[in-house]
Amino acid sequence: MRRQLGVGLLTKIAKNGCLTYSLLPKSASPSPFLKPDSSRFHHQRSFSEYSTLSNSNLWKICSSNGARGTIQNGGFPSSLLAKRVFSSALLQGRSKFPVAMRGRRLFSSFSLDHRRRRGSFFRRFTADGVVLGLIATNVAVFILWKVADNSFMGKNFMISVDHILSGRLHTLITSAFSHRDAIHLFSNMIGLYFFGTSIAQTFGPQYLLKLYLAGALTGSIFYLVYQAFIAPSIYRDDLRGVSHSRVPALGASAATSAIMLLDIFLYPKRIIFLDLIFPLPAFLVGVFIVGKDILRVLQGDREVAGSAHLGGAAVATVAWLQKRKGRFGRF
Repeated sequence: MRRQLGVGLLTKIAKNGCLTYSLLPKSASPSPFLKPDSSRFHHQRSFSEYSTLSNSNLWKICSSNGARGTIQNGGFPSSLLAKRVFSSALLQGRSKFPVAMRGRRLFSSFSLDHRRRRGSFFRRFTADGVVLGLIATNVAVFILWKVADNSFMGKNFMISVDHILSGRLHTLITSAFSHRDAIHLFSNMIGLYFFGTSIAQTFGPQYLLKLYLAGALTGSIFYLVYQAFIAPSIYRDDLRGVSHSRVPALGASAATSAIMLLDIFLYPKRIIFLDLIFPLPAFLVGVFIVGKDILRVLQGDREVAGSAHLGGAAVATVAWLQKRKGRFGRF
């Protein structure tokens, strides 16, 4: 993530079942769901009052499994009939009236269906598809910088303390798809392609997308905290006298750092070509990357936002610790 120093640049249970209908108190209005014997119907009572029902209160009962009979004087013709009717009606009632379960089953069923639909949506993605999609989005925003108004792009695709205080919260994410020069874009997309493909093939495309967004968001937060609280106490003014709250930043470096460092943590002995030239073990490359970002922070985060990179490193560390505890897929 680079810093730009220009200021101008963010019930009815079953058709043949009636035992689960609620028998209302005498004062309540008749329920349309009750099916008493119309020739002998006088009033309705609760289940607890069956023992006091007279012979005139004869209720027809039936169940989906073929059990039929009557309730008269508070009793069933047989205990077997009672068991069959109650169990059948109860199962049908739960399946057809989830609201009767105090809403718990209703919302539980909705959440389960929502997760299934979301899972089926993500299963359509492939590892290469997500990687190439992220790259294409970054390239599209880069082209937008060339053709759109720079003032608009600066307000909506760069992160700064002033932008957040102005309500442009979307810049926490949009800044991670934004680049101002081709070299900056190329270096980030190279890292995203190679390391992102490895992560997506290992843990799935959905995980890679979450990791990218988490790295972007955390990197932006780290940068804002540094500019708002740490830098002013160390440096009175930023380069060229611009207030720290107005210094904007942009770039996918925090997101790609999260992806790159997680892959390094997982495979520390893998050989990586530093700057595409020097072959080194992955753990040494990781030490070099993190150490360089710490040095940038100590020097004032002037040209490159090392604080944002460290936010990506923090996300990679959390993800790696979850993997060690066996909860990697829940990131």
